[in-house]
Parts: sequence; structure tokens; C-alpha cells
Amino acid sequence: MQQFVVDANILISILISGKSSYKPILSFLDFFTPDFALEEIEKYRPVIFEKSKLKADELRQFAFFVFNEVTVVPNFVISDEAIVKATELVQNIDIKDISYTALALELDFVLLTRDKKLVQGLKRKGFRMVMLFEDFLKTL
Repeated sequence: MQQFVVDANILISILISGKSSYKPILSFLDFFTPDFALEEIEKYRPVIFEKSKLKADELRQFAFFVFNEVTVVPNFVISDEAIVKATELVQNIDIKDISYTALALELDFVLLTRDKKLVQGLKRKGFRMVMLFEDFLKTL
């Protein structure tokens, strides 16, 4: 089974889209995200409800499905080593991406993101376990 770390941007865009085409992807692959993603999603809650084409109750039902398929990993289980390495990798890119990068390092899974700057910056620093979500979708 293929396993990936996803960032909040991907989860937010999936929620906003409400597309059922994401259901098989979420069902047949394993996705993980750090608990920090929940803070970011909550921050954008009004935007999610505003931009979604789903009615509020449909969006909630879709969100239950999404979060039933994504494993939220508490930050405390990520090793100090992974956090230190992630901090070094993202310090000149975007410090908010430490949790995602650290989780990818900890689990040795590919980090999926929509953040081109993050992908380019991590690859420049030799971190190859990162992929743009759009490129990932093309591989399916």
C-alpha cells in the first residue's frame, strides 16, 4: 500500500471541492497528516464553508469521510531528530512546514503538497521525498 503525508492545503482543497473523485484515492491509499494540520484547517473554516459548492450538512458529511481516511498523527510521536532535520530543511522556505516535513522524515513517506516553493526548496536541499499534489494525481 502506498503511504503519503499530506499538508493542510491539500486537505482544504479536497474539502472545498467536495468531489467524490477523491473518495477512491483516499480509500485505497494511506494518508497521514500531523495534528498541526487541524489548526490550519480550523483557521480556514469560514473559507471552506464559503467556497465549497456543497451545502453545509453535505460538507460536514464529506469532511467526516475525509477524516475517516486520513490518519492524524500527534506531534509528540515525531522524534526530536526528525524535527531538528525538518527545521534545518525548511528554515529558509516556510517554518510552518516543519510538522509536515518532520512527519515525512519520521515515517519515510513522500510529502504531498501544492506548495511549489516548498517542493523546490526541499529538493534544492537534497530532500527528494516530496511531490506536488498535481504531479501525484497524474500518476494515478
